[in-house]
Amino acid sequence: MNFQKSNFLPSFFSWVIVAAGLLSNVSTYAQKSVKTYSADKQVIDKGDALFQKNCAECHNFRQRGIGPGLAGITAGATYAYLSKFIINSQAVIKSGNKRATALFAEYKVSMPAHPQFTPADLNALLSFINTHKKVAEAAQSIANLGQKVTDPIPTKIAKGGLILKLEEWATAPATSAKNPLTRINQTFVLKTDKGNRMFMLDLRGKLYEVKNKQFNVVMDMAKEKPNFINEPGLGTGWGAFAFHPDFLKNGLLYTTHTEKKNSAPADFAYADSIPVALQWIVSEWKVKDPTAAVFEAVPRELLRLDNPSVMHGMQQIIFDPTLKPGTPGYGLLYIDLGDGGSAETGYPWLCNGSTEPRGSILRIDPIGRNSRNGKYGIPAGNPWAKTGDPNILGEVYARGFRNPNKITWAPDGKVLIAEIGFNSVEEINILKPGFNYGWPAREGTFLLNFNGKKSGIYNLPANDDPRYTYPVAEYDHDEGNSISGGFVYMGDIPTLKGKYIFGDIVKGRVFYVENSDLKLGRQSVIKEFDLQFGNQKSTFVGMVKNKKADLRFGLGENDVLYIWAKTDGRIWEVKDCVHN
Repeated sequence: MNFQKSNFLPSFFSWVIVAAGLLSNVSTYAQKSVKTYSADKQVIDKGDALFQKNCAECHNFRQRGIGPGLAGITAGATYAYLSKFIINSQAVIKSGNKRATALFAEYKVSMPAHPQFTPADLNALLSFINTHKKVAEAAQSIANLGQKVTDPIPTKIAKGGLILKLEEWATAPATSAKNPLTRINQTFVLKTDKGNRMFMLDLRGKLYEVKNKQFNVVMDMAKEKPNFINEPGLGTGWGAFAFHPDFLKNGLLYTTHTEKKNSAPADFAYADSIPVALQWIVSEWKVKDPTAAVFEAVPRELLRLDNPSVMHGMQQIIFDPTLKPGTPGYGLLYIDLGDGGSAETGYPWLCNGSTEPRGSILRIDPIGRNSRNGKYGIPAGNPWAKTGDPNILGEVYARGFRNPNKITWAPDGKVLIAEIGFNSVEEINILKPGFNYGWPAREGTFLLNFNGKKSGIYNLPANDDPRYTYPVAEYDHDEGNSISGGFVYMGDIPTLKGKYIFGDIVKGRVFYVENSDLKLGRQSVIKEFDLQFGNQKSTFVGMVKNKKADLRFGLGENDVLYIWAKTDGRIWEVKDCVHN
């Protein structure tokens, strides 16, 4: 139940439903547990906390999410069965049940075993789940949607005839004793008159400067912020960092991080009837000496946001790297903000609306002060900055995103966003101010019917809603499960120039598409690299010996491209690219 990602993992409760009768091969551990559901509030509150940490990424009680809705599940399966399955679901799959193996073939990845749960943990978790009874689904006619699409993109991604040659560059310090060993998520090269400085961020709270391949801690968020949390993983922790373009003069550094719910009043809150799982915070830090090996800094909070689930937070903040001082847009901060799980937990009105920030790319002036809370500025050039309606958020630059993974600027000026999909499609989008990218009404180039068991994707209607903008490249979950955004290559390897290089977080495949082919209104062809690690041809999954690679991309000096798997923390430098 420690779902490290999302869309692809089979829900343990979906397996529960189809695998009844296989318990003879499952661990007998759970037989020691309590066999009745508790009504004690403390027990149920403990179960709520366990659910938020381990289950909420994929499940809710209102409708189907990444996994099925769980309302009423305790009426359909026994306490003992549910307990055993949570402890060791893989044993059920390995027993060979036809329905279970069919689902495994569909989802490709099984849920890991959870021997860490004590009988008391199981009782608390199941007692909490038991408080959510089955309710009748709202009726919704789907007759006018046509046939549900089961294979969104039948054409498979082909090899491009190119071998990406990788050499091991360094290994990031382990910040956990268990998988993933690290949560390195971002790199940045700060150019100075006295030489460049390369920084890498671990989501568990460490900002490193990498010098001579040694990782030196520059800032530790856990020491700076007492309410800082980096669990349950997913996107939580120290989300991102960005140096102001004038950092060497003004010492301003910007960060995002997560804190416990109710740590402080939120600037973007919602009704008390909706749960708060955690808070995301954007902070400005005044660094005393920007050249110091360890940053001594004073924080100033810019904004605080409540999220109804632990997923889909702030994956990146970034300044436009192409702008020079004095040009329009210089010094404006882009914040890619996921929907916070709003749609999947039954609160779609909290995202993709004119009065809510979630599911949007925000653009703010961190130096300004004309926001509602008076702590940052709303640029006059933002598309909704001058509506005259105080309820409409001028911070929003574009909307309609579920979980935007990475923003990057291409050399021709395009701004590309990798968007992590739901059940079916992963996307690459071109960012334009004022555009709506469809979530939760659209997934990729398909209509999404988001309604409980009837959820599914359908072909777009003949008279499509003109307000939506669609991706310029996409792949479905036959190919991968979660896009890892990359970069348009601008380094010294001729065969790579002009290619947008990205991959799949789970399967560890590395893809590319020609940047020149990325145009609104059409789909570009995605191709796959073969990979060579030193003298060994392999895959990232094969190298880390884990079904989930946890793949990420970063840039170093002179636009050197790095690729790594959080699973083992080894960072690989792209040294060459040759034809097969």
